[in-house]
Amino acid sequence: MDIDHGRLSRLRKGQGEIANHVIDEYAAGRLSRRDFLRRGALVGISLPVLGAVISACGSSTSSPSSPSSPGGGVGATIKVGITTPAAAVNPVTVADQGGQDMLGQTGEYLTFSNQHLTLQPVLAESWSPNSTADVWTFKIRQGVKFHNGQPLTADDVVYTYKLSTNPKSAPAALSAFGGGLTPDGVVKVDDFTVAFHLAAPNGNFPYLTSSDNYNMIIIPNNYDPAKWQSTFVGTGPFVLKSYTPTVGASFTRNEQYWGTKALPAETQFTFYKNQTPAIPALTSGSIDVLGQFSVTGGEQLLTGGFTVTKLKSSAHRELSMRNDQAPFTDPRVRQAIALTLARPDIIKALFKGYADLGNDSPFAPVFPSTDTSIAQRAQDIAKAKSLLSAAGHPNGFTTSLITEDFLEIPQFAQIVVQSAKAIGVTINLKVESSAAYYGKATFGNSDWLDATMSLVDYGHRSVPNVFLTAPLQGSGTWNAAHFKNSQYDKLSAQYIGTSDLTTQRTIAGQMQTLLLNETPIIYAYFYNYLSAWANTVHGPYPTAIGHIFLYNATKS
Repeated sequence: MDIDHGRLSRLRKGQGEIANHVIDEYAAGRLSRRDFLRRGALVGISLPVLGAVISACGSSTSSPSSPSSPGGGVGATIKVGITTPAAAVNPVTVADQGGQDMLGQTGEYLTFSNQHLTLQPVLAESWSPNSTADVWTFKIRQGVKFHNGQPLTADDVVYTYKLSTNPKSAPAALSAFGGGLTPDGVVKVDDFTVAFHLAAPNGNFPYLTSSDNYNMIIIPNNYDPAKWQSTFVGTGPFVLKSYTPTVGASFTRNEQYWGTKALPAETQFTFYKNQTPAIPALTSGSIDVLGQFSVTGGEQLLTGGFTVTKLKSSAHRELSMRNDQAPFTDPRVRQAIALTLARPDIIKALFKGYADLGNDSPFAPVFPSTDTSIAQRAQDIAKAKSLLSAAGHPNGFTTSLITEDFLEIPQFAQIVVQSAKAIGVTINLKVESSAAYYGKATFGNSDWLDATMSLVDYGHRSVPNVFLTAPLQGSGTWNAAHFKNSQYDKLSAQYIGTSDLTTQRTIAGQMQTLLLNETPIIYAYFYNYLSAWANTVHGPYPTAIGHIFLYNATKS
């Protein structure tokens, strides 16, 4: 790089120790421009400073796009189809695609993770860590009001985060916060400053305050989240007009919005059990936008008659095998099942190539920290049979798999069943509605978490923290595999605790190797997130985790 050292030195002043380390890594050529934008925004370097650093290092940049600054003008009514929320839309307990989509229509987050996986400020104007990344301080935006007229202050943020870190509330966000943030760690500093005191260092913590952690829309202090579905009270650019469970919802522009007003006058959502009726609704013009679709069954949307957004993502399916139930107590059995899958063929059949190979760990290719030198697992029937025989099952065995009726999952489940037959394993498959499958989403009350084998959808995250903790740590909130491995727990804690990308990649490689050996969960692919809308519609902004933001949507 042709570096202007004088300018760079001036830019470094006032930045914290961790932020300056990120600047040094970029100046030394150890971070790409894209990774620098991600890491810099993560540790609280403002977008103008990020751009100035890149310029000082001999390049130029523009701010990543986001839906948080919609332009002016009055639009039409935008009609959208999404999957039916699986349960009541409660910010604390939502754990499904449709529910989280509803949260994002009127609620807002402290930060926003955009399509480039870069953090941007929303209800937090800025944030910064201490030198050890175990205390993160957020400055809350002033002049914001909830839909009920109540001003936003630090008290609302503290209340929201205490709710979602308290196990007594059974919050879904414990998948992200469990073991890291407790209610006592959420501290009001002043009326517009909140400090998060973590149980251990977390270099990626601001992503847990973002739209990636979809439960964490800020709600008013002392508001009962169980009543949220009746009001959809938030700070966002749309307000609730009507909500009918299992049917749909509509929203109108928030004329009192703290930012620039949204373009649509109204948005109308229709809920669909699956994409089978949703795709004809789009092609016939009954809806304008389809929040998500799968290539399997949605091939006609890829032929050019619609605007399709394809987002590389870490979204995937997790095929868990109960490590505490025979025959899956033996890792050789779990490896054998994994070795039956022809992954490139699965990607071709289910996604027409719009997916990346999975290597039986949650480290997707989209993550900068993924160690790409780890050898890819491939189909090997002979080795699978040998492992099964060595584990005492030379003639195979019979087991059961429960999954949900969502996008391509039933088709993938059928492939798993057929593939296992090659090594003498019979898998009895049961496909349920998402509501029945998730149950109460707690151990003992959920086919997802209790079945001997379960196959579940995991939405995209911009960093792997939730994937590393919730389904894989011994105390993980979503540990459907019932996997307990002290070495893994230690490595994942080390990974989460560092802000340095090179160190993260080294630890990631160790975890990837460990998980290949143990195979508690099969990660066969990471699929592109696909959304579609009519060519007469412009401006919808989907994110790979499953939001569809309509602030900038127009219709000609």
